[in-house]
Amino acid sequence: MSSRRHGIAGDLRHQITTGRIKAGERLPSEADLARQYMVSTPTLRSALAVLEREGLVEKIHGKGNFVRRPLRKITYVGGWGALDPSTATDADLRVTVRRTAIRAHGHLTTLLRVPNDSPLNELLCISYEGESPHSLARIYVPRDLTPTAVLGDGPSCEGTARGFAALNPPPAEIRETVCARLPAPDEASPLRISSAAAVLAITRVAADSTGRVIEVAHLVFPGGRADAVFTTHHVINEGRTQG
Repeated sequence: MSSRRHGIAGDLRHQITTGRIKAGERLPSEADLARQYMVSTPTLRSALAVLEREGLVEKIHGKGNFVRRPLRKITYVGGWGALDPSTATDADLRVTVRRTAIRAHGHLTTLLRVPNDSPLNELLCISYEGESPHSLARIYVPRDLTPTAVLGDGPSCEGTARGFAALNPPPAEIRETVCARLPAPDEASPLRISSAAAVLAITRVAADSTGRVIEVAHLVFPGGRADAVFTTHHVINEGRTQG
């Protein structure tokens, strides 16, 4: 089975990389491909899964398997969730935002430093390049701090992606934790990536000048779609008294 799976994946990969099957093109149905390669449907799906992990194919529920259009990289600039203006513009990203009223529980109470069951707003932000999802953010804000701009009657809105932050002006303190890991199911599905594809995950905790945590954000970028840049400024004290 393994050799057949890799043989099918290799043939489809060759057709995609040589342009015989174009970016954005829908592949034949899984049943038709299984008949073409004279294999069972599970073997065929296993071969397609290889191409999904490589980022060559994406499966859209209810529509089929498509050759993925290559998505351009963007640069995440650490410090306040900003996307580098040049790369965000080049990629022509737009972002959808969906707000849900929730109650704090589990790790959110620890990150936000609030009692269990405290009222929060969760903002689910998904950026798109064309029709393809590019990155995902879940932002949690205490309900009394949520900007009026995201408190409309409708559940969602759209805009141009320049950053993943709900509050303005910037906070006094930001702590960001970065790691590479596999995506959770509720991340892989909206991003249309394989559960075996690594993602760049950033957890950002922002506090005001009094030390109150005013926002927590979980950002997820598929590994090949973003660079994270962090700049450190060292302050040199030139006014020391010479002995």
